[in-house]
Amino acid sequence: MSDHSCVAIIPARGGSKRIPRKNIKSFLGQPIISYSIQAALQAGCFDEVMVSTDDAEIAGIAKNAGAQVPFIRSAPNADDHAMLADVIEEVLLEYQKQGKNFTYFCCILPTAPFVSAQRLKEGFAMLTESKVDSVVPVVRFSYPVQRAVRVDDDKLSMLWPENYNKRSQDLEPVYHDCGQFYFMKSQSLLEQKQLFAKNTMAIKLSELEVQDIDSLEDWKIAELKYRVINNLVG
Repeated sequence: MSDHSCVAIIPARGGSKRIPRKNIKSFLGQPIISYSIQAALQAGCFDEVMVSTDDAEIAGIAKNAGAQVPFIRSAPNADDHAMLADVIEEVLLEYQKQGKNFTYFCCILPTAPFVSAQRLKEGFAMLTESKVDSVVPVVRFSYPVQRAVRVDDDKLSMLWPENYNKRSQDLEPVYHDCGQFYFMKSQSLLEQKQLFAKNTMAIKLSELEVQDIDSLEDWKIAELKYRVINNLVG
């Protein structure tokens, strides 16, 4: 294994409350996890593409899509309260037991059909060519969060009233995590126990490349957006 070895880790547990069997639900004709696996395989920067799961059906679908499932995820890291950093740590430590020490890893979420091989290659280059601990894709909030409002008993009020008369273009642009992938030095994860490392670089994505999928409505929007971007309308 090379000094700059990298593993793609796709975490996909069996349980999902908001969207049942979310990680293998059909997205435009194929299990949604297969999009993440295919992007990782096409990127060409991974020595291994693996899926961490506790579920036999997910493991089978992952293998059919070209991923490795070298071990089954432990029960403590498969419940609703498991933290992603703990899942990644378990994978890295299990690989170490097998004599495999990956310098870098990329955690790719299983419900990220918009992730691309090109963006993964870009993230790997940023991580390996700069002195950062991790690289995370972000997208700009479409509306200034400084003008956010709260609704309490149907009554509306501004969170930051001092921004009421400020123009949108005068407010600082802010971003949020895309929920697609996290590139990181393995040692940094093992030491810091978090995916947002102390020294993290951002990849800025456009809204066309991002869609949060937490509800069936989100799912439908994602499929519509994917069709448009990939000229599948018709």
